[in-house]
Amino acid sequence: MSGNFDEDVGYLKERMAIDKSFDLIFLDLHYAGRKIGMFLVDGFGKDEIMLFLMKFLSDLLPEDLDEKPLDKLLKTYIPYVEIGKTDDLETVVDQVLAGPTVIIVEGLEEAIIIDSRTYPVRGPEEPDMERVVRGSRDGFVETMIFNCALIRRRIRDSSLRMEYLQVGRRSKTDISICYMDELADPDLVEKIKDSLKNIDTDGLPMAEKTLEEFVGGRHWNPYPTVRYTERPDTAAAHLYEGHVLVIVDGSPSVIITPATFWHHLQHAEEYRNKPVVGAYLRLVRFLAVWASIFILPLWYLLATNTQLLPDQLSYIGPTETGEVPLIAQILIIEIGMDMLRMAAIHTPTSLGTALGLVAAILIGDVAVKVGLFVPEIILYLAIAAIGTFSTPSYELSLANRLFRIVLLLLTYLFGVIGFMIGLVILIVFLMMMNSYNVPYLWPFIPFNYRGFRDVIIRSPIPLKNRRPTILHSEDPDR
Repeated sequence: MSGNFDEDVGYLKERMAIDKSFDLIFLDLHYAGRKIGMFLVDGFGKDEIMLFLMKFLSDLLPEDLDEKPLDKLLKTYIPYVEIGKTDDLETVVDQVLAGPTVIIVEGLEEAIIIDSRTYPVRGPEEPDMERVVRGSRDGFVETMIFNCALIRRRIRDSSLRMEYLQVGRRSKTDISICYMDELADPDLVEKIKDSLKNIDTDGLPMAEKTLEEFVGGRHWNPYPTVRYTERPDTAAAHLYEGHVLVIVDGSPSVIITPATFWHHLQHAEEYRNKPVVGAYLRLVRFLAVWASIFILPLWYLLATNTQLLPDQLSYIGPTETGEVPLIAQILIIEIGMDMLRMAAIHTPTSLGTALGLVAAILIGDVAVKVGLFVPEIILYLAIAAIGTFSTPSYELSLANRLFRIVLLLLTYLFGVIGFMIGLVILIVFLMMMNSYNVPYLWPFIPFNYRGFRDVIIRSPIPLKNRRPTILHSEDPDR
């Protein structure tokens, strides 16, 4: 800033194209014998605060600002909590477009920044993807500062850090890196910071998903290397373990890093019940997830190679295959299920029941009666679909679905050898993955007894007195 009021205000008006955007407001004011310019975005500024601010300024006399006017305005005459200053006009532009109100005072070489913004926001409701029978009903929203407050509510520890940065040359999206300073591995924190600071792009239109593609790498890998959650209690639990969270403004999902394959199979419902019940629920969930991947390829293998079946399982496999090959029937239903899922997403809730009736009765029943599908295929595909919907992580369920199709094709092409090759490919593929230097299959590969026990069985919380060793926590004892 030059200190010349007309010059500084003229630059800002031209830089932000005040006369071309109806929602960018410039107020030309005169208080205490000085010209004052106020820049704000209509819709972000709070009317009540602006009225109070202008009322206080109108009571000022010229002699009130004779000595150290900037200090007096900041410390005496402007009664607001979040207030700052800057002498960089580009920073002023960025701040105004982000929501705060900026005041330019004649004779001052620094602008006053008042963070009185408010965003349109919904209430913290329970997330649809992570519902529990008994537990808290609040969830993250699209405003970063509210999400940070929901975490602060659960962690009243002075070591909790919420570090701020911006990503995107044009969008300048607000991001918060959240971690426990006394628990998280400093090297992990620095690596995440560096990966975020190295992002060079115009903006993050899809918020956390765009961010993940920049920091996660492995762009053609369907398996997620970070975990998402919309529950503050789940986020807090991972912070206590030593994980690092990335909160992106504009998204109700918080990124948890690092994340292994097993993190995507955990659900808050397991910890809202007694340990024995939670352990049972976890084992049922594991069974459902494995069924979603393997039951359909395994059924196809046995149905086309009946010599592999023992006498007790001789009923497996269709007695009549029909005119359409089995593999074609399976692929048609797989694609049809995905079409139905996409249609359900775009269908209003009031019409969802009608869509289900059309899919189940008109399509499924008629297709069986005309001989297009074998009833047994629909049975096993339904089991696989249930397993897919039982997967807590939506991203993992989609990745498993893709691999199921690959395993089906390998089994179709090479029989038993193809099925075994598919299993080996999956295990090796997951073994080669890592999330911020944490092996994706830990604690299965490399093996860690304590971690493996906690993955397979939902242990009682009093017995989980050690943090995961793979996170290299500063304080390994809980």
